[in-house]
Formats: sequence, C-alpha cells, structure tokens
Amino acid sequence: MRTVETRSHLGQNGRHIHRDGPSVIEFENVAYSYGNDALLADVSLRLAPGSFHFLTGPSGAGKSTLLKLCYMELMPTRGRLSVFGRDVSGMGRDDIAHSRRRIGVVHQECQFLDHLPLTENLSLPLTVAGRDPSGEAQNLQELLGWVGLKARAGARPPELSGGERQRAALARAVIMDPELILADEPTGNVDWEMSLRLLQLLVELNRLGKTVLIATHDLNFIRAAKSQVPTRVLRISNRSLQLAGADL
Repeated sequence: MRTVETRSHLGQNGRHIHRDGPSVIEFENVAYSYGNDALLADVSLRLAPGSFHFLTGPSGAGKSTLLKLCYMELMPTRGRLSVFGRDVSGMGRDDIAHSRRRIGVVHQECQFLDHLPLTENLSLPLTVAGRDPSGEAQNLQELLGWVGLKARAGARPPELSGGERQRAALARAVIMDPELILADEPTGNVDWEMSLRLLQLLVELNRLGKTVLIATHDLNFIRAAKSQVPTRVLRISNRSLQLAGADL
C-alpha cells in the first residue's frame, strides 16, 4: 500500500516551503473495525509539520473515525500509528494525555457547559492541564479578539449564534497553543460568510506553523482554501485513503 505523504508548508512570508522533519501523524497500514465491520483498512499516511489537509469522503466513510485515531480517542485494530514520533501502542494514559495537549480539536457538535460564561468555557483546557486561568487573562482576551468574540466574553453558550459557537470552539481548541489542529465538519452548521471567516482563522493558524487537518464534505470550502494556501486533499474511498485529484 502506497503511503500518502504531505510535506507542504506555507511560511509566514507566504512562500511555499518544505519541511523534512519528523511526521506529526503517521499511519502505517492502519485498520479500524467496529465489531466485525471494517471501516478503515490499510491506511498509510504521513502528515508533515506545518502542512494543511482536507479529508473528504461520503457520510459514514470514516472521516470522523480517522480524526479520532489522530487524537487517540480510538486505537487501531491493526497496523501502526505514531503521534509526534511515538508509537501509540506503547503509550500509557499519562503519555496520551500529554500528547493530546499538543492537539486542538474542533468537534462537529460544539459541546460547552451551558451554565458557564464563554471565558470560563474557553479556560477549561487550562484548568484540566493544571494551569491557573487567572494567569492567562491577557492571552484569553487576545484570543477572544482574534475570533471576534471579545464583546461576547460574558455570554453563556445558549446565547451564542451558530457561527459564534464555532468560533468559540476554535478558540478553545487553540488555547493550549497546539501543534496540530483537527476540525470535524466545522462549517456544517454555519452560512457561507461564516465558513469563509472560519477558513481565514484556520489559514492564519497554518501560517503560524500549525498542521491543520479538516474533515469536510463541502467542496466549495475546499476550493476556497486552495486559493489561499497550499493544501492536500485526502479522500476515503472503499475503506482506504487516497490523494484526491485536481478536479476539486
């Protein structure tokens, strides 16, 4: 099985450069099954630091499952998976927790604690990591400004619009300054204008050197990204992973 390799990076000056360092994520003939049903089979993939990727495929093809494998929420049924250069099969619970702090995840359905204001929801990853949110107040304000939600800092999640919730989810995903951003259908519940705003934020993160992997079925969103940043499009088909053609 040929490995799908992605080594592109967009530097802060906008030039297309290459990095040959260790892979952020590496799949070697990975398979995953739910019970007796094989969802993924013989997936081989290397994601280089600072690259930008899309993951496509029909509903039920395994896009969310592949992201969960990257995040170590699931473990391969077969094959080898490495995250930040470490084989996940040899990692204990503490090792996995430490590695997850280097990964920011934007879930398809944004989950917040409805009784807490936005600032406290965004600070939860800091609390879980044992860091005092009060010492991060300035960074939190800058992050809220970056996603355009500074005026909504005291709002509770039920008071936010769909687009505001998605931007809040992205802010929470990057508050720990992760190296890898995973987003599962981040534009599924927002209009096109908000989709482009989310894309601009993701492109900015990539230009800062973050690796980005977005699962989406929205081909217009992919085309918009390809006009701004070097991207690779990966497609799940028949339980395997392929590089999509240039027809997108």
